This record gives sequence, C-alpha cells and structure tokens, in this order.
Amino acid sequence: MQDLVGPALGTVALVAVGGYLLGSIPFGVILTRLLTGEDVRSIGSGNIGATNVLRTGRKDLAFATLILDAGKGAAAYLIAQALFPGVPALAAIAGGAAFLGHLFPVWLGFRGGKGVATFFGLLLAAAWPLGLLAGATWLLVAALFRMSSLAALLAAAAAPVYAVLPLAALGLPVPAPVAALALFTAVLIWIRHHENIARLLKGAEPRIGAKKG
Repeated sequence: MQDLVGPALGTVALVAVGGYLLGSIPFGVILTRLLTGEDVRSIGSGNIGATNVLRTGRKDLAFATLILDAGKGAAAYLIAQALFPGVPALAAIAGGAAFLGHLFPVWLGFRGGKGVATFFGLLLAAAWPLGLLAGATWLLVAALFRMSSLAALLAAAAAPVYAVLPLAALGLPVPAPVAALALFTAVLIWIRHHENIARLLKGAEPRIGAKKG
C-alpha cells in the first residue's frame, strides 16, 4: 500500500505545481510592459486583468489578456486531462492550482488578479455546458445592471448550482471534481471581489461604460 501512496502524492504535487506555475504567468503585466512600456499595476485599479489593461487605451491588449488569462486555466485542465485520462480529479486539481496561480502569482509577490477570465476558461474546458451557462448568466446580469463585478459575482455563485441541478436534469451531468472546482473558484472570486461587494452595498460601484467625473 505504501508503494502506491508515494507515486500518487507525487503525481498530485506535480499536477498542482505545474498548474500553479502556468496560472501564475501575468499576461496583462507582460503585454503592457512589452508593448506600451507601462506597468498595468500602476494605473487604474492596479489589477493585472483585462479590465484594467483596457485602461491603457489598448483594446487589443485587453482582448489578448482576456483570451490568455482564460486560456491558461483551460490549458492547465486540458493538459492534466490528456496526461491522466480517466482521472478527472487530477485535471480539477491542475485547474484549481492554475486559478490560484492567477490570483496569487509567485512572480508578482502573490498579488494577482480577480480570476474571472480564468474562471470562465476553466469551466469551458472542464464542462462546456457549465461554462456556457455561467457565461450566459454574466451576459444577462451585465446587460440588466451594467455592472461587470455584479455579473461576475452572480455567474460565479450560479456555477456550482448549475453543476448540480439543471445540467443533471438535462442529462448533462457534471463530474463531481468539476462541480467541486466550480465551488472552489466561486468562493475565491467572492473573496477577491470584497472591495467591489462593499461598493455594491453602498451603491457606489461604477457601471459599464460610465464616464468618470
């Protein structure tokens, strides 16, 4: 029995560390520094995600950041899935570690983004119907209330529910590790959005497209 424990723990550690390092790549910082000479952490909210990159005035860099941040979560999950087929827990661990890497990147002193793009990339890779439902929720809330943070919070909160209830009822069951991953990432998104939540409660959260001043 002990002969099996060592390799198993080693595999989990390898998957977790690999996923974390992939998720830690700060694409927003790299792209803005290389192509504008600016440090995205010194402008706007100081966040490294696509929304703050957009404040540089470069829509192309913001879009690239969005795709790459989503892609690194998806890549971590899919690589682990390909290396260890039939073991969804390992893919979920890799995806969760990549998500942690984005939030707490070792290269930036563990001060990273809020994880929304990486969250959607993960869900689409792990269970595309779940990712589509969460994305549709974001779009609906954003269209109704014009608040990106509120849309992200409600989409994240809805994802674990979708994983357990509607998709199963439609004959599209989500594996338990993926449902757990959805819950794990949703909790962290809410924690990382604590400042946005405070502004929402005060009615001070800016709306999409609103001009400052």
